[in-house]
Amino acid sequence: MSDSIIMKKSFELAVTGIKFYKSLIADKKEFVMSKQFLRSVTSIGANVREAVNGQSKSDFIHKLSISQKECDETLYWLELLKETSYISDEEFNSIYPQCEEVLRIIRSIIITSKKNS
Repeated sequence: MSDSIIMKKSFELAVTGIKFYKSLIADKKEFVMSKQFLRSVTSIGANVREAVNGQSKSDFIHKLSISQKECDETLYWLELLKETSYISDEEFNSIYPQCEEVLRIIRSIIITSKKNS
């Protein structure tokens, strides 16, 4: 799984998220929600990596479940930033679909892994 799609996509999401965070603090001067967003968006890929190195199938599923929660939290912060007018619809749409895609992939892997265990 070292060259897996989820590892690649979650890493790309983290890079996009970091750039997004930098613009939020530089341009919008928003520091609280953006920091929460940064923590959750970077945690997704970190937990995917931990899952790959899991000691068992249940450990793998557990770490991916944490990634799933972090991804869902990231969506929450994006929705909140949009609804409070810190980001525009265009900014929201530049990252939200990418995050949704990662969430769908993680959910699919968890479901498949549970079926196969």
